[in-house]
Amino acid sequence: MDQKRELSSIDLAALVTELNRYEGAKVDKAYLYDDDLLRLKLRDFDRGRVELMIEVGEIKRAHAADPDHVADAPGRPPNFAKMLRNRLSGADFAGVEQYEFDRILTFEFEREDQNTTLVAELFGQGNVAALDETGEVIGALSTVRLKSRTVAPGSQYEYPASRLNPLDVSRGGFDRHMRESDSDVVRTLATQLNLGGLYAEEVCTRAGVPKETPIEEATDDQLGALHDALSRIDERLRSGDIDPRVYEESIDGDGSDGGADDADPRVVDVTPFPLAEHEDLPSVGFDSFNAAVDEYFHRLGSEETGDGEAPADASASRPDFEEEIAKQERIIEQQRGAIEGFEEQAQAERERAELLYANYDLVDEVISTVREARENEVPWDEIAETLDAGAERGIPAAEAVVDVDGGEGTVTVELEDDDGDPVRVEVDASEGVEVNADRLYREAKRVEEKKEGAMAAIESTREELEAVKERKAEWEEQQAADDGGEEEGDDEDDDEAYETDWLSRSSIPIRSPDDWFERFRWFRTSTGYLVIGGRNADQNEELVKKYMGKHDRFFHTQAHGGPVTILKASGPSESADPVDFSEETLREAAQFAVSYSSDWKDGRGAGDAYMVDPDQVSKTPESGEYIEKGSFVIRGDRTYFEDVPCRIAVGVQCEPVTRAIGGPPSAVVDRAAAHLTFEPGMYAQNDAAMMAYRNLKERFADQSFVRKVASADQLQEFLPPGGSDIVD
Repeated sequence: MDQKRELSSIDLAALVTELNRYEGAKVDKAYLYDDDLLRLKLRDFDRGRVELMIEVGEIKRAHAADPDHVADAPGRPPNFAKMLRNRLSGADFAGVEQYEFDRILTFEFEREDQNTTLVAELFGQGNVAALDETGEVIGALSTVRLKSRTVAPGSQYEYPASRLNPLDVSRGGFDRHMRESDSDVVRTLATQLNLGGLYAEEVCTRAGVPKETPIEEATDDQLGALHDALSRIDERLRSGDIDPRVYEESIDGDGSDGGADDADPRVVDVTPFPLAEHEDLPSVGFDSFNAAVDEYFHRLGSEETGDGEAPADASASRPDFEEEIAKQERIIEQQRGAIEGFEEQAQAERERAELLYANYDLVDEVISTVREARENEVPWDEIAETLDAGAERGIPAAEAVVDVDGGEGTVTVELEDDDGDPVRVEVDASEGVEVNADRLYREAKRVEEKKEGAMAAIESTREELEAVKERKAEWEEQQAADDGGEEEGDDEDDDEAYETDWLSRSSIPIRSPDDWFERFRWFRTSTGYLVIGGRNADQNEELVKKYMGKHDRFFHTQAHGGPVTILKASGPSESADPVDFSEETLREAAQFAVSYSSDWKDGRGAGDAYMVDPDQVSKTPESGEYIEKGSFVIRGDRTYFEDVPCRIAVGVQCEPVTRAIGGPPSAVVDRAAAHLTFEPGMYAQNDAAMMAYRNLKERFADQSFVRKVASADQLQEFLPPGGSDIVD
């Protein structure tokens, strides 16, 4: 099974109680390792030295560590660590809380001159933010600027929207959230109730409810058993009744004892109490959950750095194409499922809106009754009792009401669809029927937009899959050629064998190019043609006036604010002949134009672009019109490229030259020894570039080579302006 790499919300709930036992410990110093592991060295009067570790990279954890498990202090501290030392040295640890049911811990530190809050975000890309007494961000490992929230120096820290806490939801609320799902029990617990996959399965097992039971078939008794199982977990966490376990698995993956000659088992999970889902795995018990978490991540790190690593075999140099192909196929299958889910959800929202109109008078009577009662300051519980009494007397409007939620100000009515099946619709009691229906229509539209983004993503994944298959075929062809040469005893061919394992080379020679186009945005298509784009209005003008040849193609986006993009038929001083560009080449140029436009900056998953010939591009406006600098008039027919996905890959090229490269994924993947793909997201351009640099650097044995040819600044040149996320 996969090894756990992130603590869950339930794990954090168990840890918080134990971490608060260190309240009153004084901070000595702060350290930062590899830009994602924060270490706070504290002194506790009773316990002595305390090492608080907060990691927010690929591993996400927060716990007190055994000093023997802590690496030596890193070199010169970065600015974030310096800032923490200035604010926290000599401060008292005042406690830690979990925010709602999120994977967010808030650490409080008090000092006579100033107090400081550290917020550790142990989800997504991870982050640590330091706040002053007013909640203003002093510094953060990563800057986040989204429409929904901002984490940046000088701004008020904003928590993400809170999630439902499944451990304290009432029985009525639990039933309502479960019944609103159109999936099965375990998936609803995992997603709608925010339990995650493992604990969702655990709750089903403890409740004796089959995991695949469709929600519409689940009985009230089964829902009650599930709610009781959740309540028992909540009681254990609140009372501190835990029995921590680190679960192990033998190298062959079956969890059994393999005998004295077998390799040491590897750790796979750590939990605050034994899980029925892991009953077939051997486990080690601990006195505290903190000690179990520390031991788990210490062993996980030791295993990944080579201790106990299985010996390499003769096939180790072969890239694992099958695993990558299987991964891409899994992603495609997941994306297909997401698309189907979006379609069903959008249709369901539209049907609910139409049912409101079909039952307009009845729903209006319900809303009017509740609104009038609230205007007369009637409490919500009395409103619910009045509606129950009306239902008993056979009043149709009262009979339609199945739930009243005073906290949300909503009423849920049950209406019949065309087939006579009951459908529950939640309405805002402060708004009319039209407003509630419009809200449902808007939600359906929002879901459909997510579907469009998923469709664009699946096309990009298919491109990645085809690229992997092509690389596999090329590798096997090259290996066959190499094997044939060895059989013939041709030693000269061995010296010229194609080098595929750049990542493992201890030293990579640097061959820096000096190309005329590097000051523009640029990439080479998968078919070898150069595409260049302007970074600003001046470069847009320059590209059209100086570098656009008569056989080139001009691309631009439908969205305002896109760069001029030129698909070159030749170099600037070369004569060119007409070129019949392939559809793949044209779509890559269109994707380049869309990805560096306002479509990306606005967070859209896809956009539209068009292509024209150079003689259709003019600086001469119509009479009485004005053209801004960097803009042009397009006359004549255009070739359109619709729903082009916003995706950009950045990577490190090792031959025939060494450099950072970027562009559409299908054009980068075969040229780069290692690459990452980005889509519009939450991380500022400089933070995304730093994330890419760290990721790529870790893949190469010769990390100094990456620093020289693909630093964060060099990679940032290829990232679109605006927020970005790494595509998994």
